[in-house]
Amino acid sequence: MRVLCATTGNDGHFGPLLPFARALAAAGFEVRVAAPASYTGAVSGAGFLHEPFADAPRELIGPVMARLPTLAFDEADDVVVREVFARIDAQAGLPSLIETVERWRPDLVIRESAELASLAAAERAGVPHVHVCIGMHEVVSRFAEAIGDPLEELGRLAGLAEGRMTAALASETVLSLVPEVLDHAGGRVLPGADRFMRFHEPPPTTGDHRLAGWGDPDAPLVYVTFGSVTGSLPTFAGVFRAALDALADVEARVLLTVGRKIDPAGLGALPLNAHVEQWWPQDAVLVHAAAMLGHGGFGTTMGALAAGVPQVVVPLFSFDQVVNGQHVAAVGAGLTVGRGPTAVGLAATEVPRLLAVPTYAASARRIAVEMGNLPLPTEAVPALAALVG
Repeated sequence: MRVLCATTGNDGHFGPLLPFARALAAAGFEVRVAAPASYTGAVSGAGFLHEPFADAPRELIGPVMARLPTLAFDEADDVVVREVFARIDAQAGLPSLIETVERWRPDLVIRESAELASLAAAERAGVPHVHVCIGMHEVVSRFAEAIGDPLEELGRLAGLAEGRMTAALASETVLSLVPEVLDHAGGRVLPGADRFMRFHEPPPTTGDHRLAGWGDPDAPLVYVTFGSVTGSLPTFAGVFRAALDALADVEARVLLTVGRKIDPAGLGALPLNAHVEQWWPQDAVLVHAAAMLGHGGFGTTMGALAAGVPQVVVPLFSFDQVVNGQHVAAVGAGLTVGRGPTAVGLAATEVPRLLAVPTYAASARRIAVEMGNLPLPTEAVPALAALVG
């Protein structure tokens, strides 16, 4: 069986696909990854053959991204989902994805929530397709609500009948790494729950990564991370220093990761309790952490929960970060605060509460148990093979 996995060029989107791609490859199936041409390093680094498609044209992306700082949070997020993911990205990738599907003839297409060109290519070729959700259940509903027009426009470009793409989106089997207790904590009754298959990704083995000593060795460790994208966005350049300053007087050792596009030296003199790295294996930090301050990205949020670490969430730039924070707070595994870069200082002031009140850590450990009780991605393989028949 041949399986084509499709993703946008974003680590937080590719990450949830990987456990299923690896499980299929381990079962002996031939797996390739379709992704933007610029993302070849990540695909190759994960051990998969890359089927590249075109990156979004800069002349189209630039004006859209330039508008975002002038828009309200929800409006900016809607623009990214509708205009960037569903229109510009999808239309740029469609010709190559159609060519890949027709040439390589996969038996199954597995895509992540924000990658839509493969949905059109699969429907055009009559290939079964599956959707890996990159967040809570609400992400599925949110995308469906926001992308109606560009989704049908994409279908027309692929030569599909009107309504075909909307129907295909609504009928997809959805693979999720979120336990039901966390997914339903938002309180909303959402359609399509019967299409969800839930699994648990075991933590990776990262080897021995020892950090240099700093601060009080007996103080609790607080991990601060805003993901891999924040450092590349000029609007959010100040969030790293704001977090360090707000945590300077907390009786804890603070580890901040800034991403590979930020030079830690540019942050200036560090507080005595702080240490900064561009990148560090998340699980290697969380196994020692007492609390985390993050932006609500899916990989970051779920990583802390899987490790049983309570967190403060400060959503920076997207709807799913808001939802993730709300669900973490709803199950008692942490707190969430206002949105955007100006809320980072406020979020940092909530960290001492996580350290002082043991119920947050207890709730995080409860969710970790729920996650660990889910089947492994290897158990998805028979179900995926059955879709092919």
